[in-house]
Amino acid sequence: MKRPAWALVTAVSAALLFTAIPAHSATLTDDLTPTADGQGPVDPPLFDATQDGSTVRVNVVTDQRADLSSASQAGETLVSYDTLPLVTLRVDGAGLTELSTTPGVVSVTEDIPVAPTLDESTAVIGSDTTTAAGMTGVGSTVAVLDTGVSARHPFLSGRVTSEACFSVNDPAIKATSLCPGGGIAEEGPGAADTGTGPCAAMAAAVCAHGTHVAGIVAGDGTGASGAPAHGVAPGADIAAIQVFTRFDNDKYCGPGASPCILSFASSQAKGLEKVLALKRAGTPIVAANMSLGGNRHTSACDTDPRKAVIDDLLAEGVATVIAAGNNGFADAVSNPGCVSTAVTVGSTTDDDQLSTFSNRGPLLDLLAPGTSIVSSLPGGTYGSRNGTSMAAPHVAGALAVLRQAYPAEAIAGLVSRLASNGTPLTYTGATTPRIDVRAAVGTVTPEPGDGTGKPLAFRFSNDVPVAIPDGAGANVAGAPADSPITVTGHPEGAPNDLAVKVSYSHAWIGDVRLELISPTGKTYLLKSANLSTGGTTYTNNFTVDATGQPSDGKWRVRAVDIDDGSTGSLNTWSLLFPTPFENTTATTIPDTGTATSAIAVSRVTGKASGPLQVYADLTHTKIGDLALTLTSPDNKTFTLKSYGSEAGGTLKTTYGIDATAATAAGTWTLKVTDSTGDSTGKLNAWSLGFLSYENQTVKQIPDDNYEQIWTTVTGLTGTGSARTQVYVHVEHANLANLKIDLVAPDGSLHLLKGSGSPEGPGVIKKTYTVDTSGQPANGVWKLRVDDVLPGNTGTIHNFVLRF
Repeated sequence: MKRPAWALVTAVSAALLFTAIPAHSATLTDDLTPTADGQGPVDPPLFDATQDGSTVRVNVVTDQRADLSSASQAGETLVSYDTLPLVTLRVDGAGLTELSTTPGVVSVTEDIPVAPTLDESTAVIGSDTTTAAGMTGVGSTVAVLDTGVSARHPFLSGRVTSEACFSVNDPAIKATSLCPGGGIAEEGPGAADTGTGPCAAMAAAVCAHGTHVAGIVAGDGTGASGAPAHGVAPGADIAAIQVFTRFDNDKYCGPGASPCILSFASSQAKGLEKVLALKRAGTPIVAANMSLGGNRHTSACDTDPRKAVIDDLLAEGVATVIAAGNNGFADAVSNPGCVSTAVTVGSTTDDDQLSTFSNRGPLLDLLAPGTSIVSSLPGGTYGSRNGTSMAAPHVAGALAVLRQAYPAEAIAGLVSRLASNGTPLTYTGATTPRIDVRAAVGTVTPEPGDGTGKPLAFRFSNDVPVAIPDGAGANVAGAPADSPITVTGHPEGAPNDLAVKVSYSHAWIGDVRLELISPTGKTYLLKSANLSTGGTTYTNNFTVDATGQPSDGKWRVRAVDIDDGSTGSLNTWSLLFPTPFENTTATTIPDTGTATSAIAVSRVTGKASGPLQVYADLTHTKIGDLALTLTSPDNKTFTLKSYGSEAGGTLKTTYGIDATAATAAGTWTLKVTDSTGDSTGKLNAWSLGFLSYENQTVKQIPDDNYEQIWTTVTGLTGTGSARTQVYVHVEHANLANLKIDLVAPDGSLHLLKGSGSPEGPGVIKKTYTVDTSGQPANGVWKLRVDDVLPGNTGTIHNFVLRF
């Protein structure tokens, strides 16, 4: 979808596309959108086409359906519509003149017929991984508007759940319906089956396009001999809608090329209207795929007769996915891919190059593989095809997968996930993302963590805003704003350098006094009031000597307004307990020898973290002579620093290493080795930081919606690890409704719990393990909890993030 809505399409294989544009419409190969330059709503070339007394099929778009009656008087009605402000007429020159002055007529364009425009490709976009993880698109339907589908093909067996056909009988241009019964509109089983009716009597390749497209969307090769492994969404269903017409007319097919099949815009509009009816009747359609198109458009064609129904589908949660076309245009796409609210798709090769035939440019929304794509063909066979026709169904199938992963998210959000998580490909004039389904879904194979065990946290946060009531007068305190944090797992007592961070907002920040209250009730003044200080926001870090106080228990920050006339809010605060794992005993580094120093780690269960923070403080006459290694309790060795050429002096550095393969508890050993003579020094101190972040913000999980809490990570060295731990404490009236994700700083999601299990009311207290090794550790990390079904609510109590 272009530009405003989603911030950031189709033809057949190249061989077929050359027959897309009828000979008499050769002058219509540039932008077709009628202009507002005084020519009126009628596309000017139509007057030329009727000068000799000929008639022409036109699609008439009106401002509202009430205007259709007067517009229809201009000619013979060929197609009428149930919900759209649209009518298809046969008109002559006089009819065009009448339409040009009929009130309410928005546009009049020719009803032009156009042509229909896997294993490796699914690996390129990551859907092989999502399928293996159970994200198959089950529960969604993709509508395929095309040449029909071989409903009994082994690759699609049992997956075609609804069928319809919209075709044309027009003797004047030797066009005959492909519907099985010969009508212009037929619905029900068999209506779009290429194994029955006129398609079955033609050469197998003529009506093969739709079957190939449907296989890319949702094919499943399980038990099928010679089949690809699967399409993008092998659990999704297909709504097959046949929108093509047979032509026995070389004027339309090309010299010596008849019979051929082409699709009228009017048939496509009827097909999309059927998709809308199915959706409103309860069919879970997530996308309508149109691998067809023609002509050349460098700007949006929003007077296209199909836009109204594309917009209606979007409002109902259905994306219209359209191939960009196969003309190789560097700055244009075909129609209806030029409609601004459609999702227009271009083609790439498996090595992420643009396919030479693919249209491209600013109107393109997404890219997907479209070169040498193997999928199903009529007759139970398989074959390879090229084209943006093959790229578009990759996107339609991807939306079905994302709908399973994110059942509560709007369709615009799903398309945005494909765009924002794709691989950007830059070419002349634009940059377009090639979809990556795995990245868009997030980590879809979460590893169950340590049951109910909660990682030891060193930073505790509470982000629930608390109102600061107005004071009673100068130096007369009002009621305090009081925010609690409960510390657990620190029996050694509070340190002499307890770190406290507080952020509040107030009309007069100087009116507020801040205090820290220990579990025993001891009060520490953090900030005095100063009535002369104005401003609106205040954030500061404090260090408190809390020696003699217990660490574990309820700590509180209290904000007190000591003057009247203004109020505010205590927004967020946190406690940080400096790591207790340190060795401050100085050790001499021998000349051409090794200094060894140990730290005993306790209370950190399971594996170590990544990035484990290793701080070293040493002095030496030639630091380049030194190598630093760390050995874990289970004898795994990590290199911190190699030999180099640094001069002498002081080295105070924190190293971030992925130590998740090592055991955490036990004795860790730092070795400092001097490689050459004539240099000496001293290891002054070193420490280990197994940092974990706990957010104790309590938030309600709204019904059929989502909520999230977050923690901000700063000051770490290194990236996340393959075994990042996320502890979750939530309760809900029906746990089956909940889908839980970890949201990384770049917006990517890592699935912790899918919806569906366990069922019933209950509490989740569990540590999940996810792979964040590709993410920087620093940034805002969020716990997102989605309630995907109506009828129940719940509560987020807290979460812990440990790298």
